[in-house]
Amino acid sequence: MEAPEEKEAQVAAWLKKIFGDHPIPQYEVNARTTEILHHLSERNRVRDRDGHLVIEDLKQKASEYESEAKHLQDLLMESVNFSPANLSSTGSRYLNALVDSAVALEIKDTSVTSFLSAVNDLTSDLFRAKSKNEELKLELAKLEKKLTASLVLEKCLRDDLKKAELQLSTERAKVNSRLQNMDFLKAKSEESRFGIRALEEKLSARGMEASLSHQSLVELSEKLAELKQQTIPLKKKLESYLDLMPDPSLAQVKIEEAKRELMVIRMKNLKTSGAWKRGEM
Repeated sequence: MEAPEEKEAQVAAWLKKIFGDHPIPQYEVNARTTEILHHLSERNRVRDRDGHLVIEDLKQKASEYESEAKHLQDLLMESVNFSPANLSSTGSRYLNALVDSAVALEIKDTSVTSFLSAVNDLTSDLFRAKSKNEELKLELAKLEKKLTASLVLEKCLRDDLKKAELQLSTERAKVNSRLQNMDFLKAKSEESRFGIRALEEKLSARGMEASLSHQSLVELSEKLAELKQQTIPLKKKLESYLDLMPDPSLAQVKIEEAKRELMVIRMKNLKTSGAWKRGEM
């Protein structure tokens, strides 16, 4: 493992090499920054080495290609006494076009077989691309239909949302109005309740009996109506006895009994309504 001082020296040398004549930016020298910069310098050194190897390989390949081209040119000169320098301008253009086509098609030589094979491959690629293009067009058409349907649905939802918001606003206004009316009625009810209580206190101070209050009178009226309903069958019974005359003494007895029952009911009514105390009996 390298010592910290050695790493700092390597980092300093690497920074000087990177920035050259330019000043090195100031940075805080500590164990962490030194470790980071040392790691970067190592990666930079490995990358430079790989790049140098690639450059050397390309130089070697270029040299091999030049040697192969010179060999082919010498072979061509020896066999047919032909040199590219002896070609006319048209021939040079054709030769350059042939070379450019071979490079574009990425074929190993300029033979007809290589050209035909490359063209067939390109034709197959073209058919595959057209087929893929048709599939993409169909998919695009489906997506456009879905998009149109989605836009229509979105518009309908927006319209429904506006209607719902308008209806909600109307209902909210109604609720607010009802709440205001309710508050007003509550206030009036409270005011009336206090007024009734004050009047009851005044009447009580003047000697009014509790039996003459509104609530008591209502209860008495209900009881009176109930007692009147109870007297109806007795009156009908009495009338039936009055129509019977075969035995006057027995009929008189029944009439007296009915009268006593009617009197008892009337007494109850008078007692219930408070008339008994006022001397109306």
